[in-house]
Amino acid sequence: MSEQEVFPGRRENRAIRDRKRKRKITIGVAAGVIVALLGGGATVWAVSNQPAPEIAPAKPKPKPTPTPEPTPTPEPVIEPAPPVYDVDTPSSISVVVNKQRSLNPIDWAPDDLVTPEGIPNVWGHPLRAEASAALQQMYQAASDAGVPFTITSGYRDYWLQKDIYDGLVAQGGVEFADQDTARPSHSEHQTGLAVDLFGAEGCQLSACFGETATGIWLRDNAYQFGYILRYHDGEQAIVGYTYEPWHFRYVGVEIATAMHDQDELNLETFLGLPPAPTN
Repeated sequence: MSEQEVFPGRRENRAIRDRKRKRKITIGVAAGVIVALLGGGATVWAVSNQPAPEIAPAKPKPKPTPTPEPTPTPEPVIEPAPPVYDVDTPSSISVVVNKQRSLNPIDWAPDDLVTPEGIPNVWGHPLRAEASAALQQMYQAASDAGVPFTITSGYRDYWLQKDIYDGLVAQGGVEFADQDTARPSHSEHQTGLAVDLFGAEGCQLSACFGETATGIWLRDNAYQFGYILRYHDGEQAIVGYTYEPWHFRYVGVEIATAMHDQDELNLETFLGLPPAPTN
């Protein structure tokens, strides 16, 4: 008899063992693959069917802190220096002569005197060339406005001014003379830059000239030609003289316009000089 016939269950048992052996091999191969994929130490959870551990996401790299742009340093604002005017040199257009300031030398005389052309002139007095040219332009504008004027007095030298002053002293004393007349070397007429004017309405060398059409036009427009009304009403404590609406002084268009725009009446205060009251 064959072994199968004698032991009929032996073959069946062998087949069962073969199947179990194959199952172990399969499980082993699978476990090996898992170990190979996940590395050593993963066999336990792979074989035991445990969930895979969570892998923390990679931390993002910190963004670099931006470097702030440097704040540009503003350019310093440089204020233009105020103009400087020569108030001492006798030949300067901006020279200041008053009861406290004399010409130096005392008998100084300009060397560019000319007689203004086309303007009625009582004594034929000249002026300095620049002042004369400006006066001619002003006369043309005044004539076009219907208010032509006449020259009463222009340049007066030291000796003529001395004669005028001494005559008034003889007439009424020093205090009387000093009210309205400059002493020699203290007169703007000696600079060749001052002129006395009057119009067809009369009021020659009188306060009423300021109320005439000619006087008003000159007061309001002279600055355009470089002239200023020198002795305003109520300013005697600064300029030293009573109101003289006929007395105009050439200072140039720059100064005359600046004084007009700043509502400045007096050359002393405009130029930062002390008042010049009566001696």
